[in-house]
Amino acid sequence: MSDDKNLSHIITFEEGWGKQIKPGAVDVLEEILDNGFNKEGKFFSNKSYIEVYTKCYDMCTQRAPYNHSRELYQKHGEIIRIYLQTKVLPAIQEKGIQGGKPLLVELQFRWNNHTIMNKWYAKFFTYLDRFYVKHHSLPSLIQAGLTSFKDNIYQQIKVGAKDAILKLIDQERDGEIIDKTLIKNTVELYEQMGMGGLDTYIEDLESKLLESTREYYAKKREEWITTDSTPEYLIKAEKVLKEESNRVKEYLNTATESKLLKVVEEEILEKVEPALLEKEGSGCKVLLANDKSEDLQRLFRLFSRLDNGLPPMASIVQEFISSMGHEILNQRQARLDSGEKDSNDDPQFVKALLALHEKYLGVITTDFSGHSEFHKALKDAFDDFVNKDIGNYTNAEFLSTFCDRVLKSGGEKLSEAEVEDNLEKVVQIFSYL
Repeated sequence: MSDDKNLSHIITFEEGWGKQIKPGAVDVLEEILDNGFNKEGKFFSNKSYIEVYTKCYDMCTQRAPYNHSRELYQKHGEIIRIYLQTKVLPAIQEKGIQGGKPLLVELQFRWNNHTIMNKWYAKFFTYLDRFYVKHHSLPSLIQAGLTSFKDNIYQQIKVGAKDAILKLIDQERDGEIIDKTLIKNTVELYEQMGMGGLDTYIEDLESKLLESTREYYAKKREEWITTDSTPEYLIKAEKVLKEESNRVKEYLNTATESKLLKVVEEEILEKVEPALLEKEGSGCKVLLANDKSEDLQRLFRLFSRLDNGLPPMASIVQEFISSMGHEILNQRQARLDSGEKDSNDDPQFVKALLALHEKYLGVITTDFSGHSEFHKALKDAFDDFVNKDIGNYTNAEFLSTFCDRVLKSGGEKLSEAEVEDNLEKVVQIFSYL
């Protein structure tokens, strides 16, 4: 009699699932996700939630063979899979025909719905997670729901979604206004599909973005290098590098930034560095000759981003300073050739050397941030010409005589500070001899 009484309280799977859980939770949730909230404006009342939760609990705590934990876990996976295959995938594929933004909007809508569904099912079947899932080392309900979305939806639409994202990014690069929040949310979906890692995001989106970026800026490079002067080109280059950095901050994974910027730097800087530095009418030597400090600073900033971007630039700076030094030597030779008497006292010659050194030491300090590559360029340039003597006297003799003039009261009319300044400059030139 006691056994009969106990059996009368047993909940069969068909009864618990078919009469309460499915109509009271599954059907209601799917209806809301498909058609929106009812007039009450919420998913479940406390009473209806507790009723379903209690039924699941009772079905999971009955003694074998009436414990329905395994069947409920399987049913959980089944209802999600069927809903995804019959409702979600067709809706996304329909929008996929249009491509672009409509596809991403629908995907985002369905992903948000799936997140809601996943959380509610995890709440209804909480007891499964606490005991059955742990005891059998199974994926949690949330994890199982994510995996189902990945298998049934993501794998089918990832290429179309990727194409839509890349198209929108190119549109923004071309100056159009795009829905950045939509891209950010879709990028987060790619991240979620990695199940805790970034491998899926990197393989399915980031790698394709880098390829697309390389193609985009290869075209821009060819356009700009043909039509723009070096300063104009570099202004554009600096602008797009900042934009790409901001792009990552706004809607891409932060781990993408260094890789994305490297691609851009390779395409718009590294591959045209010689052409930009030597461009007729606006290259590095022209900028130096015309004291274009702002342009030189930009040149330095951009090429310092490259692993080997500064040596070619420093080489040109060295050649330029060396040519200026040889011009000073040529001017002294021209004066001698015109009949000027040779003498070891030539303040005009020494002052020209001092002025040249002071000017380009200033350029290196201010425009090139005192970088050692350019200090070496200055040294090598002066080593090249300052050790070439013109006339019967050595440059060392000219410098010594100039020092005597500075120190003697009747030679150069200078203040004490000016005397010290001139002597210091002479010592700098002496260091190259």
